[in-house]
This record gives sequence, C-alpha cells and structure tokens, in this order.
Amino acid sequence: MTVDPSAETRLELPRQSSLGTAAARNLATTTKSAPQMQEITSRWLLRMLPWVETKGGAYRVNRRLAYTVGDGRVDFIQDGADVRVIPQELGELALLRDFDDVEVLTAIADRCVQRDFRTGETLVERGAPADQLHLIAHGRIGRTSVGNYGDEVALDVLADGDRFGEHALLDEDARWEHTAIAETSGTLLTLSRADFAAVLSNAPSLRDHLEEFASRSHRRQNHRGEAEIAMSAGHVGEHALPGAFADYELKPREYELSVAQTILRIHTRVADLYNGPMNQTEEQLRLTIEALRERQEHELVNNREFGLLHNADFKQRIQTHSGPPTPDDLDELLCRRRGSKFFLAHPRTIAAIGREFNSRGLYPDHVDLGGQQVPAWRGVPILPCNKIPVTQERTSSILVMRTGVENQGVIGLHQTGLPDEYEPGLSVRFMGLDEKAITSYLVTTYYSAAILVPDAVGVLENVQIARRPQ
Repeated sequence: MTVDPSAETRLELPRQSSLGTAAARNLATTTKSAPQMQEITSRWLLRMLPWVETKGGAYRVNRRLAYTVGDGRVDFIQDGADVRVIPQELGELALLRDFDDVEVLTAIADRCVQRDFRTGETLVERGAPADQLHLIAHGRIGRTSVGNYGDEVALDVLADGDRFGEHALLDEDARWEHTAIAETSGTLLTLSRADFAAVLSNAPSLRDHLEEFASRSHRRQNHRGEAEIAMSAGHVGEHALPGAFADYELKPREYELSVAQTILRIHTRVADLYNGPMNQTEEQLRLTIEALRERQEHELVNNREFGLLHNADFKQRIQTHSGPPTPDDLDELLCRRRGSKFFLAHPRTIAAIGREFNSRGLYPDHVDLGGQQVPAWRGVPILPCNKIPVTQERTSSILVMRTGVENQGVIGLHQTGLPDEYEPGLSVRFMGLDEKAITSYLVTTYYSAAILVPDAVGVLENVQIARRPQ
C-alpha cells in the first residue's frame, strides 16, 4: 500500500484552537511612548547661567578702560571675534613712546589689520624683506635664527602683548633677522610701512616726534628694551608718586539679542484625526523647542559675536602644561579668577580628566547640583557640554566661569513678555493655513550672553583628549 507524502505532511501540522496574538492586536489599544529624540542633552550651560531681562534688545557693558603705558606690553579691545589695539597702547613702541597725540594714534590703530594664524604657520622668514609691524593679540610665536656655527637656534617665544618688526616701519631696507613660527593658533594685528607712512605724511606732530626720537642719544631701558617704569620706594613725607591713568571705554560693548527661529508645519488632517491619545501639535512643538534650545546653547558657546569661546579675554586663555588635562592645568584656570562657579567641558574631555587624575592616584570630589551628583575639582563642578568643539587632532577646550551680575561674571540675556509667548523668552506664533491645508507656526527665541569683566571666563586651550598608547 502506497502512502501519499503530502497527506502525511498535512497530518503533522498543528491545528489552531484559539485566536492568535497577531490578529488580536488589531483590536487592542497599544501602549505607546511619547516621541523620543537623541539630540536632547543636559544643557547645563542654559541651566547654570543667570538670565537677565534685556529690554530694548541690547545690553551695554560699561567698563573702565585700563591701560598701563610703560609695562612693555600692548593691550587690545575685543569685540566678539574682532580685535582692536588701544591707540594709547601704541606708546609701548619705542618710536612712539611719549607721543600723546591721541588723534594720530587712533589713525595708526585704525590701519592695523587683523590676521588669524594657525599652529605651525610660518609668519616671517629669515632674510625676507621686512615691511610690517606685528602686534600679537593672542597666541604663542617662536623665533629662531642661525647660530655662529650654522645651526638653528631658538631665540625666544613671544606671546600676548608682544610685538616684532618695529624697525620695519622706518627702514626701507629692513630684512627679517629671524624666522617666526606659530606654536599655537592665535591672532595678531599688522601695520604696514605704507600705512604708517600715509599717516605720517598728514601728521606734522608725528614727524616732529620722530625727529626728536632719532636725535635721542640715550634712553633708560631695561634688559628687554622696554622703557624703565618709574617708581618710588622707601620715601618719606609728601613725596610725589608716579602713577598710571585709567579711563572709561569710549565705545562700550553692546550685546544685541540673537535669534533662533524655525517654522513648524502640521497638516490639518493629522491634527484633526490623530490627536488621541497624544496631541500631535503639542508633541511636534515639544520636539521643535528641544532642538531650538540645543541650538541656543551651541550659539552661546560657539557664536563668533557673543559665544564664550570667541569672547574670552586673551589674557584668560592658557595652554596645557603637557597636552592632556592635568590637575595642575585646572588649578591654573582656577587661580586666575575669584568665585569660579563651574567648569564646562566636552564629555570626552571629562573622560580625559578622569584618566589623568586616576594615573596620579587622585579622584575628583562629587558635589550635589540640583539633586544630581557631578564630579568636581576644588569644590567647583565639572559639567558636560557636547557643544564645545573637538578638533580632528582630538583637542578641545575647557571653560571655567564666574556667573551673575553681582559677581561681575557671565550672564545670559533674554527678553520675556513676547507676543504669543509659550515659554519665558520663547514665542509660538500662528502663521495661518496654506492651500495644501498645512498649518504653520513660527517658533522664536531671543538670547545672548555677556561677559561683564574679562576674568569672568577662563579657557584652557588645545587640551589633548586622545588616549595615550599603552
């Protein structure tokens, strides 16, 4: 007797005796989460900054204009990413010392051109014609030359406030006697011989001063060629004391509120038919606002006009001792200001801090911040911020700041009471329906940040965060 194989197979199939789960789910109410997004971060900077009401859309920071002619270093004014030399500080140049015609000094300062340089860039080369004065606003520049035996020798390292090429302004045959190479990225201002000559041709007082300068046979100077600073010590009675002059800034910095905006579009069919159990408009708006706040924090860190990285004073920017972030580097940041409120670093930088601490047998403290335990050094919290850039060379920066108006620190700027305000400083305006039945909402937030005094923010630059080879 022959058995049909297909019949045997049919006998082995199990018979369904109840409703399957796949079919049952068609009648069930699904338990679901609200829409999730990966972009949301802790946004510690927005949470830690004290926000100041800014009526009129601008906040003016009035400061004393402090400069000390005779200290051998040139001081600058920062306006966002733009840098200007203080005209009176040009008196640090030997050929302009004791020259007090502010109008002429201002004309010279206005002709100085800003130049940003990169690490490793050759700024001047030995033997090339010299026709520019270079004023270093920020950065480190090493100078080398050729020794007596033909080998390359290091002359010195120039940094913030130094200058070179002063002789090139008057000597048409001048040549560079050294090679200058940037050891870090930075900014300098250049004044060409042609621009200096243009001012000189229209300034009789400057011509008279330079003639007197050429006739001087001797000037009291220190070993660096700087004018000797007059001072008095051990005197008695009503002795006349030397002093310096400080003035208010004639052009105080004004921070205008910046804006972040987007247009949220929702089809009316979605809003009408699919609003349960979650309101589609509210969920779309929630996610849009989260993205807008992330962008806001990014701008507070990186914007060239008001971002903290670009507006930190050059004298408050330091380099690491050896590359990785060590306890010594963090101490160097802290010692430059009073009342530091918190560190701000990329999460990968915080991991590098932990590795360096562990290698030394040190363990950061932890402090309670809003019910959350965060690492700290010297009692100052170390907070993560993934908006701080990490370069391809795996370097980053660490910020430390003092906050609050009463502490002359860093403050956030915003304006509340906006039309159709949805959150403080954020508005959601109905823009109408288009011919495709799509509803549009304009979501807007206005914000900025102000550094009230230069030492309110410090930056540790070029922090190496890559792992060392084992």
